[in-house]
Amino acid sequence: MSNVFTPFIAKQLALPEKNVDNTLALLDEGCTIPFISRYRKERTGGMNEVQIAQIASLNDKLKEIAKRKETIINTITEQGKLTEELRKRIENCWESTELEDIYLPFRPKRRTRASVARELGLEPLATILLLQREQNPAEAARRFVKGDVKDAAMALKGAQDIIAEMVSEDENSRNQVRQAFRRDAIIISKVVKAKKDEDDAAKYSDYFDWSEPLRRCSSHRLLAMRRGENDGFLRVSIKTDDEQCIQRLKRTYVRGYGKCQTLVGEAVEDGYKRLLEPSIETEFAAASKEKADDEAIQVFSENLRQLLLGAPLGQKRVMGVDPGFRTGCKVVCLDAQGNLLHHEAIFPHPPVNHRMQATMHMIQMLKNYQIEAIAIGNGTASRETKDFVSDTLATMKQENGGQETVQVFTVSEDGASVYSASKIARDEFPDEDVTVRGAVSIGRRLMDPLAELVKIDPKSIGVGQYQHDVDQTKLKKSLDQTVESCVNSVGVNLNTASQHLLMYVSGLGMTLAGNIVEYRKQHGAFTSRAELKKVARLGPAAYTQCAGFLRIPGAKNPLDNSAVHPESYHIVEQMAKDQQCSVKELIEKKELREGIDIKRYVNQDVGLPTLNDIMNELEKPGRDPREQIEVFEFDPNVKEVDDLVVGMILPGIVTNITNFGAFVDIGVHQDGLVHISQLANKYVKDPNDVVHLHQHVKVKVIEVDRRRNRISLSMK
Repeated sequence: MSNVFTPFIAKQLALPEKNVDNTLALLDEGCTIPFISRYRKERTGGMNEVQIAQIASLNDKLKEIAKRKETIINTITEQGKLTEELRKRIENCWESTELEDIYLPFRPKRRTRASVARELGLEPLATILLLQREQNPAEAARRFVKGDVKDAAMALKGAQDIIAEMVSEDENSRNQVRQAFRRDAIIISKVVKAKKDEDDAAKYSDYFDWSEPLRRCSSHRLLAMRRGENDGFLRVSIKTDDEQCIQRLKRTYVRGYGKCQTLVGEAVEDGYKRLLEPSIETEFAAASKEKADDEAIQVFSENLRQLLLGAPLGQKRVMGVDPGFRTGCKVVCLDAQGNLLHHEAIFPHPPVNHRMQATMHMIQMLKNYQIEAIAIGNGTASRETKDFVSDTLATMKQENGGQETVQVFTVSEDGASVYSASKIARDEFPDEDVTVRGAVSIGRRLMDPLAELVKIDPKSIGVGQYQHDVDQTKLKKSLDQTVESCVNSVGVNLNTASQHLLMYVSGLGMTLAGNIVEYRKQHGAFTSRAELKKVARLGPAAYTQCAGFLRIPGAKNPLDNSAVHPESYHIVEQMAKDQQCSVKELIEKKELREGIDIKRYVNQDVGLPTLNDIMNELEKPGRDPREQIEVFEFDPNVKEVDDLVVGMILPGIVTNITNFGAFVDIGVHQDGLVHISQLANKYVKDPNDVVHLHQHVKVKVIEVDRRRNRISLSMK
């Protein structure tokens, strides 16, 4: 095997070694996960993106452990304490916790009570006590009374400090206590009394006096407690049965009864309470936080995936409306490519109340710019604005003699304000203010959510759970992978995509994406994928990585608008030749494709997985995997929380999914929660099995807590 980590990774992930080794080789060559998953199925055995990402992640982790092992071996060697047996143990260890346990007795540390005692020459006394043969330990201690050791009591105390540290650093002792924590650890949260009555403390009131087994503590509860701790309102600790742990340790170290045994027992108890228990608690606090982070990041990534793959309206002329009361509604008109044609503010709502004027202006814009659809942001004044737009369209319909009118959609505006103030927005619209940019973003999100949302930091899109509390490096990596996966699964129009969308295409990145946009400006639209090779600094490796994910509608070669990779064009051309037709006819005529025996085209480099993908793509070239968009209407009689009555059944839109349930917008400016237990008439392990983001659902109101502004809903 070419990669030293292959056997370990294959065993951990239960995957064939050959496929793992090939995948690691592809990753080392700089291939991206989407590219490997889509175009190298023969080499990976058809592994999906999740499996390839797991291999990449475990490979990175093992590389870090290997570096750590080098540091540890060098440090112990410098101390002159590295034996051949110890070296072998370190080299064969691939578990971080075990590795740190091996290293602990040798790790340089600040001065401790034990190190001070060793400096005073009391280590031999500690050994004498541990042997537990002395009838009179005080007598033995007197031999060590010299220099700074004032008396036998001080000598014995120093020896106990050394034993306490030895106990706390012993691998078996640590594993015993770990086992107790794994089995019995309880997480406890208490309110900081001095802050109990502060306004911000109320949101943590569920955890003012809370305890539960750590292994049963869900990620959202753990992260909530840790946030309360960071904000200074809670004290959080992880505890096990101390007495049981101490007794177990004493059984290991204390043999029989006597004065020596009593002193060793005291040292063991001190070692546990002062050193070992706090160390293992810290370890479990970090491990449980990491597990909660991973779960929260997974929830966030799945929500982001669903949001990015939301149904697009497509290339239509759209009006984007950012609703508001006092400041008015910002209205923009966009062409089918999303370019800004016109913008203005209208004031149909109180306090200005220029409703008639606003109606006239909107009708004029709808006619002038031949608007086909309207996107209304879902923030403040959204319901009122939708009612106004419906009235305006009804008026226009009467004027037009009952002709079909424009479709109206409510669009999530989470993150639009972040986009409007960003450098990307300033570069796109240097002469417009933030309100106009925000309205453009709302309009474009309707046309193509993916193309617009990639411009916003995923953390600002509002589909996460405790996103600011989790490991930020891990979160960014996971979200970037999710965006890259979504962009490449949909494919990108090479002639209309922004630099920000192109940068997520396999093998490109920000610089090459910028070079593609610059090439377009200078030379006009791309007419073929091969033309990409003329883009500055886009070499053969980058071309291989990106070409299959870039589409050119209307290209001379129809394969340039498909997911068939240019490296496979010769196969399709041979198929067409064998069927005595053109590639275009092969795509258009099903009977020609049905006459192909794909086994004839298998060779050393191309197998059935690639050929099956080619045939699927020829059936529907450039097919968009996303769903069709649907119009949605809230209940017209429910507009405020005060309108809600327990038992009501209402239409809603899923706005966020967590691992404890789903949040649903029912049009009252406050999302309601469908707890996981209320999602279905059966047991639900994962809310994503039942609902997806922006799904249209029917919910029943089961509780309204007006004091805490909480709405409980049910989908049963």
